[in-house]
Amino acid sequence: MEPLRVAGQPAEVVEALAGWLAAAEPPPLIVETSGSSGIPKRVVLPREAVLASARATARRLGGEGRWALALPPTYVAGIQVVVRSLLAGQPPVVDGWGDADYTSLVPTQLHRLLESEADVAALAAMRAVLLGGGPIDPALRRRAEAAGVRVVATYGMAETSGGCVYDGHPLDGVGLAIGKGGRIRISGPMLFERYDGDPAATEAALVDGWFLTSDAGRLDEDGRLHVLGRLDDVVVSGGVNVPTPTVAARLREHPAVEDAAVVGVPDEEWGERVVAYVVGGLSREEVRAWVAEVHPRSWAPREVVTVDHLPLLPNGKLDRQALRDRP
Repeated sequence: MEPLRVAGQPAEVVEALAGWLAAAEPPPLIVETSGSSGIPKRVVLPREAVLASARATARRLGGEGRWALALPPTYVAGIQVVVRSLLAGQPPVVDGWGDADYTSLVPTQLHRLLESEADVAALAAMRAVLLGGGPIDPALRRRAEAAGVRVVATYGMAETSGGCVYDGHPLDGVGLAIGKGGRIRISGPMLFERYDGDPAATEAALVDGWFLTSDAGRLDEDGRLHVLGRLDDVVVSGGVNVPTPTVAARLREHPAVEDAAVVGVPDEEWGERVVAYVVGGLSREEVRAWVAEVHPRSWAPREVVTVDHLPLLPNGKLDRQALRDRP
């Protein structure tokens, strides 16, 4: 049975997914990964996996409800918004917030929405706002919660049918483990079946019932997951391992910085050169001094590029590949 590719405008996606949910024996879905660090993969998701994720989310949030679709409907987070709403017996809100009980956002969206009193009021009236798709600045979360918005930080990907860890704790049925090199491993009924047309990648990613993610993390004494960033986000510069998400988070704490991203680029002398892209007015010397206040000075970016905005993918995630490809 050929998988169903989710495509089209929001209304078309809602109609297609409604038919898919109602079918007696539907084909699996094909969902592309974001491709934030390279070529997107085509993830095959059986209906059972998608439903397991949606039902576990409802249990964790305390019940079903209507969802507002604020994400692209062809990526897994948007697909799950549609599915969760349809399972609750209500089509999702596709224009504005309406009477939605829930929504799902990425940090960039929340940052912008907090500038609008009307949007803040709408979000605060919801039972929960899921926030995922990338690192969450603690200051952003504090700001949202101070405005009355109930934020739930999520971690997951297309291969796990969307978010499967909420505020550091796995959903019902999800197994978490930390493998070699700090790699996060996930098991559970919401795992994908395979990568379409790529058996080698499937074999490397699915091992003994576990999905081997591309992320590094740790579990604290309470079993709470702390995501440290992508394994390939650790840049080896001059023989020193530099965790670029940690450096970027430090830069975002500076009052003169609106946003920041840090990547590694090839360098003849250092192997990889740590480069910071900063939205805001900081010089190279100021950036290096700010990072070195709390981290080893060897982590401080050797190059600083001031930009008007950071490049984003259609789903709102940072386009890391676009930054690495900049001249």
